[in-house]
Amino acid sequence: MSMTRRAAIIGGNRIPFARAHGAYRRASNQDMLTATLDGLVARFGLQGKRMGEVVAGAVLKHARDFNLTRESVLGSRLDPTTPAYDVQQACGTGLEAAVLVANKIALGQIDSGIAGGVDTTSDAPVALNDDLRRVLIDLSSARTWQRKVRALAGIRPGQLVPDLPRTAERRTGLSMGEHAAITARELGIGRAEQDALTVASHHNLAAAWDSGFFDDLVTPYLGLVRDQNLRPDTSLDRLAALRPVFGRGEGATMTAGNSTPLTDGAAAVLLGSDEWAAAHRLPVLAHLVDAQTAAVDHVHGDEGLLMAPVRAVPVLLARHGLTLRDFDFYEIHEAFASTVLATLHAWADPEYCRTHLGLDAALGGIDRAKLNVHGSSLAAGHPFAATGARIVATLAKTLHRAGPGRRGLISICAAGGQGVVAILESRP
Repeated sequence: MSMTRRAAIIGGNRIPFARAHGAYRRASNQDMLTATLDGLVARFGLQGKRMGEVVAGAVLKHARDFNLTRESVLGSRLDPTTPAYDVQQACGTGLEAAVLVANKIALGQIDSGIAGGVDTTSDAPVALNDDLRRVLIDLSSARTWQRKVRALAGIRPGQLVPDLPRTAERRTGLSMGEHAAITARELGIGRAEQDALTVASHHNLAAAWDSGFFDDLVTPYLGLVRDQNLRPDTSLDRLAALRPVFGRGEGATMTAGNSTPLTDGAAAVLLGSDEWAAAHRLPVLAHLVDAQTAAVDHVHGDEGLLMAPVRAVPVLLARHGLTLRDFDFYEIHEAFASTVLATLHAWADPEYCRTHLGLDAALGGIDRAKLNVHGSSLAAGHPFAATGARIVATLAKTLHRAGPGRRGLISICAAGGQGVVAILESRP
């Protein structure tokens, strides 16, 4: 990728993440994304400003949300002539949106932009039963009353049952959790280490909230001022009492505690060129240096559904002449505690790296004290498309506070066997 200039991360905003069917049960994707954009607008004085682009998306969308991001811009206090469009790469959506905006800034096509994502499982789309849809099509095309009555007479009670959205992978029928449980079993990821990582996530997020770290990253919404899933008093003993919900038999290790819950929320990141930021007297927290995507064949291959970032990171590191230990902070999305541990296990395993990544040796290990230092999805929750923007904003601020020349790595797994990873760096 040829860059003429680096894209600056100026700041971010999100609403507190809510457990599904909780505080945001009556809010739509558009409601939450608009509120998040308006929070960003207020924080950075963007009222009436025309941005280069706004790029965002959602994984679970109603038909009415076909132009979700543009409609959210029109409902916000941004200049209504700001162009906007939707993207969707499952849980990687928010980060992919940031990469798209950063690339256009880097190439000089735009000077500023906003990237983000939103998702609600409380207002998930409910589709017509396929049989009922066919009846309604016949009814619509009928030209006589006799044909319309005949079409309506074809409706059966079972056809009135709607198709509800599922988290299962379309090609395997297994949920993400079930896929992750298979990977955890194959790589020998234990229950105790999953619970320990979960406790650390809750305690790190709670400490960050208590210290005021999120004061300029989060806007209260619908009565929530903190992430609803956060459990500051979580302990190993409490997690140990939970029964497994993914996997089967005595070897099942994944519980509702060490897995991310269904969550509602939205997040956004403000990006711009250094010149645009200076002209508007805005701070630069970090730069988005580069990114990489990858995918695995979780259907016919022997790799786990959520292991694609394991493939993407070595490619990104090689392009920049870096090793896995050349980072001050790591943000590995906690889709499940077992996913983070499986990722670290794979990078440290010479046999895995040789057979799956084509490397001569192990990619290496990381200093666990630098991992998800302000908590991550296990504690905050995981509104699918919003997670990337949350992580970008959190890491950019973390790097800025640590001082100039600090480097951070983001790794996000996604449904469909995909992964998006990126490097951020504070101004040297």
